[in-house]
Amino acid sequence: MIERIIDLFMERFGHKPLAFRAPGRVNLIGEHTDYNNGFVMPAAINRYAYFAVKPNGQNLYRFHAFDFKKDYTTNIYQINPSKTHWANYLLGVIAQMVSDGKDIPGFDCVFGGDVPMGAGMSSSAAIESGLAFALNSMYNLGYTRMQLAHISQMAEHQYAGVNCGIMDQFASLHGKENHVLQLDCRILEYVPFELDMAKHSIILVNTGVKHSLASSEYNKRRNECQTGVEVIKQHLPVVSSLRDITLNNLNEFKLEFNDVVWNRCSYVGEENERVIAAGNALLNHDFATFGKLMYQSHYGLRDKYQVSCSELDQLVEITEELDYVVGARMMGGGFGGCTINLVKNDYIDSFVEVINSRYKTPEGQSPQIITCVIGNGAEQLT
Repeated sequence: MIERIIDLFMERFGHKPLAFRAPGRVNLIGEHTDYNNGFVMPAAINRYAYFAVKPNGQNLYRFHAFDFKKDYTTNIYQINPSKTHWANYLLGVIAQMVSDGKDIPGFDCVFGGDVPMGAGMSSSAAIESGLAFALNSMYNLGYTRMQLAHISQMAEHQYAGVNCGIMDQFASLHGKENHVLQLDCRILEYVPFELDMAKHSIILVNTGVKHSLASSEYNKRRNECQTGVEVIKQHLPVVSSLRDITLNNLNEFKLEFNDVVWNRCSYVGEENERVIAAGNALLNHDFATFGKLMYQSHYGLRDKYQVSCSELDQLVEITEELDYVVGARMMGGGFGGCTINLVKNDYIDSFVEVINSRYKTPEGQSPQIITCVIGNGAEQLT
């Protein structure tokens, strides 16, 4: 794909570009905890947003979306949110850098990728992180990868309208081959855990349901969590996020919560504990325990956080009967997208056969099934 993107760039703009890529991500465990300053465990995968970019010597940013076959051009002095939805992921990155005092001269850009949109693999974060990494390299801006993750996160907040945590952008920029990254979202420090995949594979199954509710419900969940923080803060003023609240705190003041907010907050506390336990399981090469934690995560997301859907639940329920599936859960914001499954390598064909025979998308099609290889974060290709 990158070769086709480079060829198209040269055809459209007449000069040879630099080439970059940034990956999508999976999240093994730790869902909806990042914006609560909790723990997550993502990994970068071998699906990418690709960029061909080069300064153009003009006061214009000229973009071409390879996948949509669409153009967008704007003056460098007129950076504002656009009605062209895909352009906002790019414009938001530039706007963050400009507001930070950086000079971003005009450039040309062709981008595209193979991270499925709406599948919970963070195609938007790959686009934001990829452009941020490219501009940082091309213009020698001096940002660290973590700073680029913040820039990309704020682009999503201010230009795409989703108040996401930092996990997706972090994973796209910091990914490490054959490792998952246990990130502490409060202090932004992380520990890489080797994921020995000699006997297991990470397989995604796409429900075929676009998570159209995810943005509005995502922001709603954030507000519900903050409501819980405010309840506890009346008793413990030092509290600033759910990360500061123990399950004992929640139980002590349970009568002051409505049921919905208590469920949201207790899920977050339990999920943080699961992420820590998952890291310990990996240290001990204990995939059985890791898989059980994945299932528990799904049940919490389904019952307490209520971001699953019938299709996600059906796919997880199918795996409960398959002893060669070590663990499974919904992944991403919810209301559609993918399940993530840890499957014994000797039974991958059997897994695919069972899924195809027992699950159809809402359109009646066999689901997209993706085997993931864990790779590195954003990088320059040429």
